[in-house]
Order: sequence, then structure tokens, then C-alpha cells
Amino acid sequence: MREIMSLPVIPFYSHPDPAQAIHDSLSGLGFMQISDIGIEPALLAKVFTMSREFFCGDKAVKARCRYQSAQENFGYQGLFEENLDPAAPADIKETFTMRNILAACPADKRWPSVAFKVLMQQFYAEVLRAAHEIQRVMARKLGEQEHFFTRAHNGENISLRLLYYPAQEQNTVSDGQLGAGAHTDYGFLTMLFQGNVGGLQVLNNEKRWMDVPPEQGAVVVNSGDLLERWTNGTYRSTLHRVMPRTNGRDRLSIAMFIDPDTATKVMPLAGCVNSSSPAKYPTVTAGEHIQAKLAASHKARFTQ
Repeated sequence: MREIMSLPVIPFYSHPDPAQAIHDSLSGLGFMQISDIGIEPALLAKVFTMSREFFCGDKAVKARCRYQSAQENFGYQGLFEENLDPAAPADIKETFTMRNILAACPADKRWPSVAFKVLMQQFYAEVLRAAHEIQRVMARKLGEQEHFFTRAHNGENISLRLLYYPAQEQNTVSDGQLGAGAHTDYGFLTMLFQGNVGGLQVLNNEKRWMDVPPEQGAVVVNSGDLLERWTNGTYRSTLHRVMPRTNGRDRLSIAMFIDPDTATKVMPLAGCVNSSSPAKYPTVTAGEHIQAKLAASHKARFTQ
């Protein structure tokens, strides 16, 4: 029997001490849920509706919007085109990724429509605003200036991603094949809007996979690899995965990957290093780290 995990829900603006609640969650499991962060439910519902229309729509439109390179990190990828766990069979999902879309976009001709672009830019801006609010309280809690993290997250590597996990017959799923293979996220934080169909699993501290059911009005937030490095392991980048849809129901989700700008140097913060906890991680450049991870997940399909 699958086990269910109840992640803490932090009402951001109404919580008496959101910084401490976030600290406790990310230093414990590395996952939490945040509500009351100012993202309008009606806007989120529109994004889910347009996402379904795209994934269930015209194949010719998908073909025109094809993903072309990990460096650009923009466009549509079909079933079996990504391996988040490179040792496992390819993931049973379709995606549409949109990096840095508030800046001038060289991929303008590969949007499904003008209305699609406008809506996604509006949603991207709202989620980025919320992410910056979270980053400011995190910076203060870690002993840094309020804008320490936001200055490194201007959007250059921040990506909005629509994900579609179509229903599958059990006998068509290979051994070990998942909707999204077991992985950690690459950057600072991920904000995941689950919709109303579950499938997300997180590896808990006892090394057991636990279901994380959708919580209405809350967004799942987890630490990425670079945040773990910045905090010298204080905040954990935790393995998670998405189960294949073999129960007859498909799944839509929306993820925003809050990843640092390319030239950002990531090293353990002074406040996270002491005589009993020396620096565990060498300095890395955010862009190099992210590109290496993307290339590995695509198995050289889109690395040019």
C-alpha cells in the first residue's frame, strides 16, 4: 500500500514567522507547501485550461513549437524525450518549457499563439514575484541582506514548465518507467502547482517513497541542488518522482524553476559554515551546473 505524506502548509502572509517555518521545512525534508502568497486562483485555472488545450490539441502546433536546445530551454518535448533519472527508461510525459520569457524572446515564432504567450508571461511574472518574497525572508533568516538571493535571480535561468502525464495501460509501461524519473531539482527552489490529480512522490528520511496529494490553494515548494550548496547542506535537495498514470486519469502540473543567473557563483554562505560544519561544497557557476544537468537528462538529444 502506498503511504501518504502530509507536508506542512505555510500561509505566507498570515503566518506569525514564515521565515522560521520555511527554515524548519527545508532543513527537515526539503519540501513544504505555501499558501496565501498572492497568486490568483482564477489566473492559475486559466493556465491549467490553456495547458490542457495545448497538450490535447493539434499535433502540428506542437511540431511548430519544438524544443531545440538545452541552452535555449524553450519549447515542446514529447513522450519519452527526457530521462530525469538517466539510469531508467525515458519519462512518460510531455512538456512545454519557457525560460526567461519576460525578456526579449528569440523563440517568438514557436509560441502556440499570442494569447498563450500573454497568459504565460502574466503567470510567470506572478510566480516570480512570489518567489522573490520567499527569497527575501530566507535571506534574512540565513543572515544575509534581504536582496542577496533576489539579485541573483533576474530570470535568465528561471523557467516555467507545463507538464502532461497521459493515462497509460499498465502493460505498456516498462519496468522502472515513471512519469518523471527520480531526481533532485537543479537550482534554488521549485514551485509546483499540482492541479487536482496526484502522482508526486517524495523520498522521506526513512528512504520510503511517500505520496504527496494535491492541497487546494497551496503550492509545493522544494529546495534545489544549488540551494543545498549555498546553505552547506542545511537545506536539502530531496529526491522526488512522478508515478505513471495507469489508473485511467491523466495529470497536469505546472512547475516554476527558480534558478540563478548564469554567472552566479554559488558557494557555502558564511553563516552556514563553522568549525563543526566546514564547507562541504566547492564553488560552482550556476549556468555550468544547470546546463550539465539538462544535458544529462536529455541524453544528448538537445545539447547543441
